[in-house]
Amino acid sequence: MEDITKLIPHRPPFLFVDRVVELTSNQIRTVKCFPPEEPFFAGHYPGNPLVPGVILCESIFQSGAILIASQVISLESGTPVLTRVKNAAFKRMVRPGEELAIEVSISDRIQNAIFLKGSARVGEQLAVRVEFTCALVKA
Repeated sequence: MEDITKLIPHRPPFLFVDRVVELTSNQIRTVKCFPPEEPFFAGHYPGNPLVPGVILCESIFQSGAILIASQVISLESGTPVLTRVKNAAFKRMVRPGEELAIEVSISDRIQNAIFLKGSARVGEQLAVRVEFTCALVKA
């Protein structure tokens, strides 16, 4: 967790990556488990709790930010900021206690824009896939 918080500005309760499993120059694999105590389960949906789709996507986006930041010598060159989301497809609901296996790869890079593709699975089942773009933005 400490390594993650050195790379991206996200912090609990809005940090949705538990650990990095594998990291290369072009791809990252991470894991996030959603314990039943997560506060959003109380209202999404009572009696049938699900991880909100926006949180699933955020887990993928944060994994992408870790990948980008791992290639940048310091955050002085910019913070990865989400600029575009497209082709998001939700294929499976994620429930309390389930572990999400996240994979993100870089498709292209043009100056400070980084184009990525990501997916998240529970076991062998695809939960979500999405394409997104981040830009390195100076604070």
